[in-house]
Amino acid sequence: MFKDNRFLNYNADGFKKDLIAGITVGIVAIPLAMAFAIASGVKPEYGLYTTIIAGFVVAVMGGSRFQIAGPTGAFIPILLAIVLQYGYEELLIAGFLAGLFLVIMSIAGVSHLIHFVPKSVTIGFTAGIAVIIFAGQIGNFFGLKNLEQKEFFHEDIIGIVKQFHTFNTYSILIAVIGFLVIFLLPRIAPKIPVLLVALLIPTILSVLLFPEKAETIGTAFGGIPNTLPKFNFPSITLSKVVALWSPALVIAALGSIESLLSAVVADGMTKEGYEKHNSKRELFGQGIANMITPLFGGIPATGAIARTATNIRAGAVSPVSGIVQSLFVLLFLLLFAPYASYIPLAAMAPILMYVAWNMSARKAFVHILSLRTGDSIVLLTTFLLTIFINLTVAVQVGILIAVVSFLRKMINKLHLKVAKPSDVETIKFSEGNPSLLKKYKLDGPLFFGTAKSFEDAYPVILEDPVNCIIIDMAHLSVIDATGEAAFSIFLDDAKNADIKIIIKNLPKEKIAIFHKSGLHEKVGNENFFM
Repeated sequence: MFKDNRFLNYNADGFKKDLIAGITVGIVAIPLAMAFAIASGVKPEYGLYTTIIAGFVVAVMGGSRFQIAGPTGAFIPILLAIVLQYGYEELLIAGFLAGLFLVIMSIAGVSHLIHFVPKSVTIGFTAGIAVIIFAGQIGNFFGLKNLEQKEFFHEDIIGIVKQFHTFNTYSILIAVIGFLVIFLLPRIAPKIPVLLVALLIPTILSVLLFPEKAETIGTAFGGIPNTLPKFNFPSITLSKVVALWSPALVIAALGSIESLLSAVVADGMTKEGYEKHNSKRELFGQGIANMITPLFGGIPATGAIARTATNIRAGAVSPVSGIVQSLFVLLFLLLFAPYASYIPLAAMAPILMYVAWNMSARKAFVHILSLRTGDSIVLLTTFLLTIFINLTVAVQVGILIAVVSFLRKMINKLHLKVAKPSDVETIKFSEGNPSLLKKYKLDGPLFFGTAKSFEDAYPVILEDPVNCIIIDMAHLSVIDATGEAAFSIFLDDAKNADIKIIIKNLPKEKIAIFHKSGLHEKVGNENFFM
């Protein structure tokens, strides 16, 4: 279906580079995979399964040479909401449906539509997701007891306040150590994988100095099995599809945005000589990965910008690095998974808070907000709805407000104004009496948003004592069905007033529209002039 040039001229030197890059990314991916799974309301091993399977499939079938796929922070709020409302089994079905939607999007060739999502919407929900992730780790940071995850943000905050008296001093100490590692290690040894070290050091200190004093992965989830996931096709029924198609579509839309954005970032980071990513193939690969991953217990995945950037910086030259990353995480699962039981949940908190801080798009958020335009309203609305309602509603309402804001701007872009006829026009159409001729310019879009403005404006020009009106349409940018109907009524009213309409400089592509709609016949072929 797709031509793949990503493995052309591959050699042993390229494999060495990919081997190093793949292991490097795998080291970064392990703590993130477990942390994202836990934050999404599922067991940590499901995050590892996702990294292994989705990472491998996207590397083989995706459209980017350097893309690294796996669980990401952007999915956390919507996955957690599905788990809380429907359960883990339904999450697998939603992931499978999301994969199917991505494949359909790829085949239908709609990958370019992702670029029509306004930046104010993407920044708004990204910042909202960051707030949810950060706040969701407060309980683990302070080691709060009997803290239940709720569907809504404000319910979680109320629960934290009510249970704050149950804080654990050891958990706070572990989390603070993790933060110190995250902030200090890059300054001392920037090449060392900071997130893995930020997980290992607090864990080792916890085991050696105060064992069993803070909640761990083992006490919370029963440990991580060091076995391969079993194949299990989820029980998909019509009622489940009806219930889950909407969140699945949001997962697919969010996944497509993040994966294509990651691929674009990768294109920008790589030197000349490498071809750009193939958007259709990338969405297809992401879709197949998300259809396969749930069959082995994995959660939805997409292209991960930070891990993809790490892959490139580590020297990757082909998708083999993504394959190596998956195999490395698989090796960790088989050999070292039982030891992950000792990891305190408080050690996970700084990692996820750090991820949330990095993905918050703080500068872009403040910049758009400071503009005090329609974009600012879209941004703030999307941000607040993401936090207090859910991502599905936030994206839908955000895009709707953006469209309405755009239409309000476009309404003022249509201009019907008087123009001075040329000497040639006066001689040709005035029938010897220049006062019987008037010329107007119709500039801008004539569509459903501006049709009413046109209908309100044209009666005035028909009241003039003239028998011929020239309308220069050189700058008519858009005309849709509503605009055609409004212009057709104008022609009828002009005919009733016994006024001839001359159309001048109508762009060629608009002439075809006039023919199809019947406007050309109504004006008369002899009344069109270039």
